[in-house]
Amino acid sequence: MAPSLSKVSVSGLGDGHNQSLLSLEGSNFIANGHVFLSDVPQNIIVTPSPYGSSTDKKIPSSVGSFVGFEAVESNSRHVVPIGKLNNIKFMSIFRFKVWWTTHWVGSNGKDLENETQMVILEKSASGRPYILLLPLLEGPFRASLQPGTNDNIDICVESGSTKVTSARFQSVLYIHVGEDPFNLVKEAMEVMRVHLGTFKLLDEKTPPGILDKFGWCTWDAFYLTVHPEGVWEGVKGLADGGCPPGMVLIDDGWQSISRDEDPITKEGMNCTVAGEQMPCRLLKFQENYKFRDYESPKTLATGEPNKGMGAFIKDLKDEFNTVEFVYVWHALCGYWGGLRPNVPGLPESEVIKPELSPGLKNTMEDLAVDKIVNTGIGLVPPEKADQLYEGIHSHLKNVGVDGVKVDVIHVSY
Repeated sequence: MAPSLSKVSVSGLGDGHNQSLLSLEGSNFIANGHVFLSDVPQNIIVTPSPYGSSTDKKIPSSVGSFVGFEAVESNSRHVVPIGKLNNIKFMSIFRFKVWWTTHWVGSNGKDLENETQMVILEKSASGRPYILLLPLLEGPFRASLQPGTNDNIDICVESGSTKVTSARFQSVLYIHVGEDPFNLVKEAMEVMRVHLGTFKLLDEKTPPGILDKFGWCTWDAFYLTVHPEGVWEGVKGLADGGCPPGMVLIDDGWQSISRDEDPITKEGMNCTVAGEQMPCRLLKFQENYKFRDYESPKTLATGEPNKGMGAFIKDLKDEFNTVEFVYVWHALCGYWGGLRPNVPGLPESEVIKPELSPGLKNTMEDLAVDKIVNTGIGLVPPEKADQLYEGIHSHLKNVGVDGVKVDVIHVSY
C-alpha cells in the first residue's frame, strides 16, 4: 500500500516566503487551509512527491503529490471521480478534436470538457494558492480529466487495448501548488522530467535554428496543390514585400501517394483540398512528379539536367539568401492513410482499422478522422518502424531538406 496523505499535513514553499499546504483530510483535498476538492472517494490513493526542484532548491518536493486509485476489477478503461469542484475559477486545456487542443474556463466540475489535459485552479485573495491538476501516463495507460456527476471531476484512465488491463494506479494525476502560475507549471515540469524520465526540459535542450526565424508554410496558400513554381513565387512575394522568410515549410502535397484501387504506377495527386486525399497512402519515399520533374536552369558539371527536389531547394536558397532552412511535412505513419501495403521499395505494412475511445468519440467530428476510421491506416510493424523513418529521412537529407514537421500523431494514442 502506498503512503497516503489522508489526515497528514505536508508543507512546502510557494513563493519562497509564504508556506503552502497540500493535504487530504478526511474527504477533502486542502491547499493552504482551503478546500479545493470535496467528497473525495475512499479508493483514492495519494503519494507525496519525492522529487524536489532541480533548479530552485527552495522548492521542496512536498508542494506536489501523485494521485491514483484502486478499482474493484481490472479493466482497460476506468472512469473514477477524484472529488467535487465547486465555485473555484479554473482555466484548462482540452482536446476538442482528435489532434487539436484549446483553452477552456469554468468554475465547477460540470464545466470541464472531455479529454481535458491540464487544469489550473485560480488563486484566492484569502490565501488559497494556484493549484495544477495534471493527468499523466502510467505505464501503458494514459489519463485525462472530464466532467462527472454532481460537479465531480472524473479521471479517465485507459490503455486503448482490451488486452492491457489493471485495477490499481499509483500516479495517473499530479497535483502541484504555488503562488505564481508560471512558476507552478515550470516546477511541475521539473518534477515530471524526473518522474517520467522520458523528456528533457527546454533549458536542457539546444533549440533548432528555426526558432528565431520568420517562417512561411505553404498549406494555406496551396493545400495539396503545392508545386515548385508556387513556392518560388510565394517566397519572392514575401521578400519583395520586405518580409523575407528564414524558413520555408513545404506542407502536404509533395509526397507520392495513391489510392488502394489505383495501380501502384499511378500517383494520386489529382486531389486539391483537405479530405479529398483520404484514404490515400504513401507510395514511395521520393517526392511526387511535381517536385521530381523540377528542372534547374543550372546544369550539372556533367552537362546533365539538374532535376528534382534537391535541385529546387538549392536554387531556392541560392536565389533567396535569407532562406536558411527548408522543412517538409509528413505524417507519423508516412501519410494520412499510412503506407500502401505490398509496394516494392517500402517496408512491410498492414492496413489496420483504428477504433476511437469513448472520450475521442465525444470530440468534434472531423472528415479526416472519419475517413481514417473507415478505411484504416497502413501501419509498419513497431519493430520495423526504423525502416520507415530511415527511408523517408535519409532521402530527404540527401536532397537537402533540413527538417520535418510530423503530423497526424494522434494515431499513436
